[in-house]
Amino acid sequence: MQTSGDYRAGFACFVGRPNAGKSTLTNAIIGQKIAITSPKPQTTRHTIRGVLHREDSQLVLVDTPGLHRPRTLLGERLNDLVRATWSEVDVIGLCLPADEEIGRGDRFISGEISELKATLVAVVTKIDLVSKATLAERLLAVHRLGAFADIVPVSAVSGEQVGTLVDVMVGHLPKSPQLYPDGMLTDEPEQVLMAELIREAALDGVRDELPHSIAVLVEEVLTEEGLTKIYADIYVERSSQKAIVIGHQASRLKEVGTRARREIEDLIGGRVYLDLHVRVAKDWQRDPKQLRRLGF
Repeated sequence: MQTSGDYRAGFACFVGRPNAGKSTLTNAIIGQKIAITSPKPQTTRHTIRGVLHREDSQLVLVDTPGLHRPRTLLGERLNDLVRATWSEVDVIGLCLPADEEIGRGDRFISGEISELKATLVAVVTKIDLVSKATLAERLLAVHRLGAFADIVPVSAVSGEQVGTLVDVMVGHLPKSPQLYPDGMLTDEPEQVLMAELIREAALDGVRDELPHSIAVLVEEVLTEEGLTKIYADIYVERSSQKAIVIGHQASRLKEVGTRARREIEDLIGGRVYLDLHVRVAKDWQRDPKQLRRLGF
């Protein structure tokens, strides 16, 4: 446990509109997958804390959902979760993708966070996707967007500038003793991470309208003779969606199970038996009772 006078520890989060690269960047910094990713916006639904341990510091990254215009009760609750997180962290990194021009959503979020006590850092993500000339234009536009303590261009995919970003964020953390024990990468319960990995596998390849309708609940986890048995339900809102997730002769569901099982085996470091069922919970995103049951 580190307690020296120069040691820094604190909380940071990446914010931005959906699909700005927040979860991918969180995973790249922590060095292990703790947040699920998808090309579909609004993939993240929970705040997941990842802990980066260094000799001089401990950076606790809180992965949050993207702030968006809510169309359901679930959307409203996710936005509340984001704002609650913003008010509690020491550093906020506003993620702005280099391959897109700054838009109304970016200006809205920049305005929202400008009043907070946290130190604001602009993070220009996905720089591997643009030319140097385009990146220079984006950096200039970001400079005009607001008053940031630092502006850091970064690529989570190639790893370029990830170390620099960590140095910058750690520099803005308060002097503090260590907050989490050595070796702890996340404080998220294992069952929640399992459910998220199943949901990520289910999201892969489904139609554009489906992602927001998918939720996963792990009902039971049993360990017997070195084999972890996981019984989980994938929830959708309509019977037609159930058919899409299951696929012809259950082909898609088998693919989902195979991919999720591999990811969970990597997570827990052991063999997994995964039993998946698809169930319909009509309009669960708008139903307070069902939202509570599904953990929102």
